[in-house]
Amino acid sequence: MTVDLAVVGLGYVGLSLAHAAVAAGLTVAGVDTDPVVVSELGAGRSRADDMSAAEVGRMFSHGFRATTHPAVLGEAAAVAICVPTPLDGDGAPDLAAVRAAATTVGAHIRPDTLVLLESTVCPGTTEEVVLPILERSGLRAGTDVFLAFSPERVDPGNRRFHTKNTPKIIGGYTGRCTELAAAFYGRIVDSVVKTRGTREAEMAKLLENTYRQVNIALVNELSRFCHALDIDVWDVVSAAGTKPFGFQPFRPGVGVGGHCIPVDPSYLGHGVRTKLGMPFRFVELANEINGDMPRYVAQRAQNILNDDGLAINGAEVLLLGIAYKPDVSDHRETPAAPLARHLRDLGARLTYHDPLVEEWSVPSVDLRRATDLYAAAAAADLVVLLQPHRSYDTDALVQTSKRLFDTCGATAGDSNHRL
Repeated sequence: MTVDLAVVGLGYVGLSLAHAAVAAGLTVAGVDTDPVVVSELGAGRSRADDMSAAEVGRMFSHGFRATTHPAVLGEAAAVAICVPTPLDGDGAPDLAAVRAAATTVGAHIRPDTLVLLESTVCPGTTEEVVLPILERSGLRAGTDVFLAFSPERVDPGNRRFHTKNTPKIIGGYTGRCTELAAAFYGRIVDSVVKTRGTREAEMAKLLENTYRQVNIALVNELSRFCHALDIDVWDVVSAAGTKPFGFQPFRPGVGVGGHCIPVDPSYLGHGVRTKLGMPFRFVELANEINGDMPRYVAQRAQNILNDDGLAINGAEVLLLGIAYKPDVSDHRETPAAPLARHLRDLGARLTYHDPLVEEWSVPSVDLRRATDLYAAAAAADLVVLLQPHRSYDTDALVQTSKRLFDTCGATAGDSNHRL
């Protein structure tokens, strides 16, 4: 074996793992089916918010290589599958990329290779889907090749935690698989957490994000009641957050977005319903509450204008920060998209601004991008602040805007409206 690790899928997960492995002194290769991704990396460009061109350049200077050719998988001591696992049109897990990656890996790996699945999946997927595909090669899992699940825990924009200092969960197909995977990841990360098997590791990942989805839904619903009762929900959350035990603060907003929270709980709900024939009521209710927040925010926007004697039909509305979280450019599953559709249905004329997102579109919605932030804020009938990017001067925005609706708790005072 001439490569310590081959990473299949060079999105934000695979690239983060490759970066940490290179930093730990491992020889690393990356494989992606998209030639644009490979060529951009070769040119020193990264699609990951947390990785600069300089960092990509250093990876290559330390021996990293990126390719579309899977033959390199046959040179690797370990192969990590880091491909997307979205939901399909029916809300069920879409494992097409996992199946394709496993097929490619199985066609090239050699005996004694360690195969690691990092893509988020339903419990049972590692053994029920990936294992049979690998064994088509004639190699037996647990004896000829070794298989484990180790969920990614990448948090874009997090300046404190990254791949190296975030504990790595590991669940192997056999005890030997777990030990080999733990020893391998121990070369890259500070600590590993071994579970009983692959299903426990798969479920742990889904629990993490279901916990977030449910608690965000709790404060989102609470924010509606607080508004109706003339209670400042931000003050409530801040005060409750001072308790040093038994409480973790979550904050309301226009909805949930990104690669995990809108998707992973649905994987869990689908798995429970499919295998047990039972609903996961917490997940379904949380999805319903969070999914309705864009409509609620649009209604609040309409009411703000109505209170000043203005109709939302024909009003100029500026959306600020359309990424799914602050200080990242990722706008996958952003709740700004359904909000834009609801505002369009009410007749609003929409403009958006995001310092990190150059281009954004929502099907069947006429959107204009503001190039001059403060001129656009001054001209708008209503400014809706969705994400508090660090580059936004919220005090200046409050002073410049005719009306500002803060959905993220970034402003203070009575001169603006807050969720």
